[in-house]
Amino acid sequence: MKIAIFSDNFYPELSGISDSIITTAKALAKLGHEICFFVPDYSEKNFKTASIESKREIDLGERISIKRLFAFSYPGPTKQSRAVIPTGFRTFTIKKFKPDIIHTQLFFGAGLEALMAAKILKVPLVGTNHTAISEFIRNAPIKGKWLEKAGLKYVNWYYGKCSFISAPSQSVFEEMEKFGFKTNHEVISNPVNAGIFSVSTEYDINVLKNKFGINDKTLVYAGRLAPEKNIDIIIKAVALVKKKIPSVTLAMAGHGVSLEAIKKLAKELDVQENVKFLGVISQFDLANLYRASEIFTITSTSETQSMTLIQAMACGLPVIGVRARALPEYIENNGILIEPGDFKGLSEKIIELLENQSLRAELGEHGLKFVQKFSDKNIALKWEEIYKREIVNYKNSL
Repeated sequence: MKIAIFSDNFYPELSGISDSIITTAKALAKLGHEICFFVPDYSEKNFKTASIESKREIDLGERISIKRLFAFSYPGPTKQSRAVIPTGFRTFTIKKFKPDIIHTQLFFGAGLEALMAAKILKVPLVGTNHTAISEFIRNAPIKGKWLEKAGLKYVNWYYGKCSFISAPSQSVFEEMEKFGFKTNHEVISNPVNAGIFSVSTEYDINVLKNKFGINDKTLVYAGRLAPEKNIDIIIKAVALVKKKIPSVTLAMAGHGVSLEAIKKLAKELDVQENVKFLGVISQFDLANLYRASEIFTITSTSETQSMTLIQAMACGLPVIGVRARALPEYIENNGILIEPGDFKGLSEKIIELLENQSLRAELGEHGLKFVQKFSDKNIALKWEEIYKREIVNYKNSL
């Protein structure tokens, strides 16, 4: 099969979507399929923001190619955001690839290009909605209930053009269904790269702790540093934990528009020495950071899944999250849920886990079992089945 994947987020932008589709594509390529990404072009500055010294294309291995679409910068949470202007003229380039199916990952410029290409080339179009649109709009520069409604209507219109839609959690569909969404759909998790994120005895934990400058009282957060992630709740919780466990450490991997505000809050609460800002790190280093830590924390209210959450589980970490959006769908007997914004409750749970190694081990073991079904191979096999089905259905409908 030849699969064209369109996305408005891609390497080198810090994005769970980018990580997800790259991981899936590699697994599909191992199954013998050919994949071509149609994604925005990024600037030299965008690469440097991701701690990549010079602009260079990522090598994804055999049977995977990348076509960059002209794009321009716009203000976004990663400071890397790019906007593709859909023209329809790129269909000639897409035609050369001769896709059997097109898979759209987002509904902005590149997504609209995918929609036009599917129509002109007469190939089936499937989609994935990764976005909690109302939460996304609430944290945008322009806000308002009218804009949320307009955004959801647009998203429904867009994905209504697809023959099949996936999302990484039921919460996405529940929001869409309020506005009449009826397209054939199914919850399909993002994949975990089992070759990278796993429990391993190959590493000396003390060596890893020294590498990252952390101790045996460490909680970790990884991902975009942006307002909707509510990282201030974690900082406030650390300040309370410090009163009982002075050596508590928060290791943070990632970057974003909230970095300076988070640093300022840490200083105001006198926990600047307890918080380690690691910036953007490789997936291999991220896996090692998980292995060297005791707890993974996430207080975001905008998650449709959270790649870093399931990656942490795959490395055997117990997790603490908030009862919002998709997180309760992924945190059951493998972690602890608190109410959104409850930094006092979060501090209590952090203390409980840091002081109870057996409970951490028990929750971590449950998490390991839970994420096995989300391995990159299993998710790729699921998509292979869907692609074949949708291609047959499309041909039968002509």
